[in-house]
Amino acid sequence: MKKIFIPFITILLFANCSSPKNKAAEQANQIQQAINENSPGSVPVSAGGFYMKAKKDGKDWVATSMDEMGEDSYRIIGNYNGEYISLPYHRNDIEVGNETNFDHSAVDLKLNDEEGLWAGLKGQMIITKVDENSAEGTFYFTASNNSNTKTIEFTDGSFRILFPKK
Repeated sequence: MKKIFIPFITILLFANCSSPKNKAAEQANQIQQAINENSPGSVPVSAGGFYMKAKKDGKDWVATSMDEMGEDSYRIIGNYNGEYISLPYHRNDIEVGNETNFDHSAVDLKLNDEEGLWAGLKGQMIITKVDENSAEGTFYFTASNNSNTKTIEFTDGSFRILFPKK
């Protein structure tokens, strides 16, 4: 489906070269949202469905889509504008009160910055609700770059995943 959007994106970008920046930015966001919603394995977030949000150094970070969960999934992945947070996960570990410390299972983080990939090795995820259809939890972590010279704090994180229908 992404291949269909590439010519569409190119046309829109050229058509908007003379448009004001704010209109071009708005259209870029709409295009990114359309790509996320139509990408295989990606599910748009919704009030009653998948969601992930957190504060990145005190500013809101809210996923626009999340990767679908399969029976063999090992990550909870929230996507926003080319960035993602990937939390460690296994269905057998999903019980209310279960804590995952990130010093043993790292958070993978990709940001649109000069570093690109970050590792969250300090923090925690706690499962707060589980039923036959979904699980919810909270998380926080500190991510650092490859040389451990920079850090980013993610706080007040929460998510909901939906289990695959059998």
